[in-house]
Amino acid sequence: MTASVKGPASYFPSIEKKYGRPITDWKELIRTSPLTRHMELVTWLKTEHRLGHGHANALVAHTLAEDSGK
Repeated sequence: MTASVKGPASYFPSIEKKYGRPITDWKELIRTSPLTRHMELVTWLKTEHRLGHGHANALVAHTLAEDSGK
């Protein structure tokens, strides 16, 4: 039996399918953005890259948690 993915990463397959870019690309965009606050990054992904709120939030939450070592 395989463990199901939970949390923000559970959105990753649908993000890749809907927007046509790998998650590594989205994470790189987030990491190279001059913005640093969670909601600033979410808003930026929504306005500049046309992501839905849930998808943008999942990407930012996962990336920031990864970078902080959590």
